[in-house]
Amino acid sequence: MKVTICNKALWSDYYKFLSVISVITSLIFLFYDIPKAYKNICAVMLFALFLLVFLGQWARANLLRKVTLMINDSEIDIEEGDIFSGEGYRIIAFNEFFDTQVDDVIISERSINGQYIKKFYPTVRELDDKITRDTHAAECIAEKVVDRKYGKQNRYALGTIIKDGDYFLLAFSRFDCHNRAVLEIDSYVKCLMNMWNECDIHYSGQSITLPLLGSGITRFEGHNNITDQELLKIIVWTFKMSKIRLQRHSKVKIVLTKESMDGMNLFEIKNHFTA
Repeated sequence: MKVTICNKALWSDYYKFLSVISVITSLIFLFYDIPKAYKNICAVMLFALFLLVFLGQWARANLLRKVTLMINDSEIDIEEGDIFSGEGYRIIAFNEFFDTQVDDVIISERSINGQYIKKFYPTVRELDDKITRDTHAAECIAEKVVDRKYGKQNRYALGTIIKDGDYFLLAFSRFDCHNRAVLEIDSYVKCLMNMWNECDIHYSGQSITLPLLGSGITRFEGHNNITDQELLKIIVWTFKMSKIRLQRHSKVKIVLTKESMDGMNLFEIKNHFTA
């Protein structure tokens, strides 16, 4: 059960309902007296109504699969979805080298990164040329000619974005000597903050769709048990801290896989950012 019966936010919402009902019933009873013979029946019916409303709110909180938040006067939708069918610009996470080698060594075919390359670039040379020629990304190179056995040699600052049609290619994760995606939490936060700044530069008034960055593949050093719930909170929090305000009719959409959604407590997320 995602939301327990003792959840404070759940009871807070319920008390709001009770306060409204209390005002209504108080006004009714100012002008109307319940006959004595029906008082017990009315009491039982009222108690049953209160119980059903609470159980309904509890069930709804546990079944919630979409929420909309207003952060920095901008709309953020969180729902289950497919990054490739999103609207506006869609963010695809690459590693810090913008590697394009899909071989289950550098990039897994099952990853969103691998799916993107396979879907749009049967020959990766075209994508490599786009990355190399991108003048903005060239200004974001943090280190050149890195000694690596496989892959590219230019290391880009985390959070760097390269526009590719309707997609934002994001320098997201560091790679260790075994080509494993790794990040420290502080680097993750800095990457997201830089990413939001880059989105503000590139988004041109369109909406932005992104997956749950860091879920599944990325290893967080010193935080082996970080959950998707915590990652989602960090993503939304960094957007809030960035102070970015999207133009009217633009919004951010965070799409979750079914597996992530099944374990996600969106009721808690909604209350955390609307309290």
